[in-house]
Amino acid sequence: MTPAERAPWSLTKKYRKTIWAPFVAGIKTYQLLEEGDRVAVCVSGGKDSMLLAVLMRLLQRHSDFPFGLEFLAMDPGYSPQNRARLEANGALLGLDLHIFETDVFQVADWAEKNPCYLCARMRRGHLYKRARELGCNKIALGHHFNDVIETTVLAMFYGAQLQCMPPKLHSANYPGMELIRPLYRVHEEAILAWMRYNELEFLQCACRFTEKAAPCGGSKRQEVKELLARLKETNPNIEKNVFQSLHAVCLDTFPGYKTSG
Repeated sequence: MTPAERAPWSLTKKYRKTIWAPFVAGIKTYQLLEEGDRVAVCVSGGKDSMLLAVLMRLLQRHSDFPFGLEFLAMDPGYSPQNRARLEANGALLGLDLHIFETDVFQVADWAEKNPCYLCARMRRGHLYKRARELGCNKIALGHHFNDVIETTVLAMFYGAQLQCMPPKLHSANYPGMELIRPLYRVHEEAILAWMRYNELEFLQCACRFTEKAAPCGGSKRQEVKELLARLKETNPNIEKNVFQSLHAVCLDTFPGYKTSG
């Protein structure tokens, strides 16, 4: 089999239980797709978004209802090597990527405070805009189970708030557009296993220093990732418990909360 054939084949065979089943369960549980949707699958070039693209295309073939897909890739200022790898992997997996350029990295690099936050906001805006131009009503991002857990802990430890990364979100600035996260129930370790099994090499992370970091480190997110790994040694259910707690918030026990801003 070619890589374009082997990658999706392995998802319904070898990784049916760890990737395909939780992926489909997430789509159904959170009602992420509806008949007639046109989804822009946002491909950064990393393992998560590449897997998402393969999964969404596979789901389209087996879905009970029709929906459209566009594979949208933004080059925010990648090095020539990273741009080449993005294009090569897209071709390898048979993805018809719509690649467009922006100066997001250059602009964010000038920010004295929170350049990562600014970069993320700018990238999100560009993706919404281009997705709308392609006739899409949803954008799909590759955030997975572990991203949800880590973001929750980060918000509590460093943001002084109990805040979750939701499985879907209506855009405030682009009416009629919605963001969905189909990998919400898929664990990162399963994604890594799939990547290695298929002998694929993706970009390490979506930043201009990708080629210098393997993987990205020195961040608060990396600290939280390592903390959770240590806690998991004595409590194997630590990640599962954090995830389940997001679905069972006892609001009456909190002295205060915010809603709708």
